[in-house]
Amino acid sequence: MHYVKVVLGVLLGVVVFLFLDYALPSKNTVRITNTYNRLTAVTSSNAIFYAADDAGTVENSAGQRDVRFIETVRPNGKVFVYRNEDTGWIWPPYFKYDSANLHAEATNLKSGKSDPTWVSVTAYGWRLPWLTAYPNAIAIDTLAGPDERPRNWAAMVICGFLLMLLALFWRMWAQFRERTIDPALKSVDDGWDRASDRVSAEATEASGRMRGWLDRVKGKPRK
Repeated sequence: MHYVKVVLGVLLGVVVFLFLDYALPSKNTVRITNTYNRLTAVTSSNAIFYAADDAGTVENSAGQRDVRFIETVRPNGKVFVYRNEDTGWIWPPYFKYDSANLHAEATNLKSGKSDPTWVSVTAYGWRLPWLTAYPNAIAIDTLAGPDERPRNWAAMVICGFLLMLLALFWRMWAQFRERTIDPALKSVDDGWDRASDRVSAEATEASGRMRGWLDRVKGKPRK
């Protein structure tokens, strides 16, 4: 049972980590190289990584959606692609409805390798090429240079708040266990011990009676 609890705890921790890693905003220093729209196939395998239907997205009869994209290059030369979709009011709770304005801003900040303009793109999500999934850009801020790394205050505040909730829940659970569960378990254990003692005593008494009956049958004098 101990190992089952450990495995379940590890699995729960992994799920929580992946959930936060996907949903929390991240910041990356990049240079925007291109912005464009493209018909993208949204299937059952990757629909979870795109905006919901109620966010104002439109799909054609072939299941393709007109999605805005932002192509970027990181300071180390690696390319990275963002999508730019509204999130709506449900999930994730970024309440983004300005994807058109963000697209125009990204287009205005395009720059070449010879005269780069470095920006910080705030986004959430994962880049999974095999699922055609892209992180969704939320905001763009200009930077002084490629070495500038803005602090991700939003993610830090959210993580701090979640840690406070976890500590509060842990304290409440400890008090509940101390006041309710532990006394109940102790009562059950005591009852089990009393029942075991009673059964043992009755078994001993029955064994003595059986031994006495056998002695009488064999004609042995009773002690």
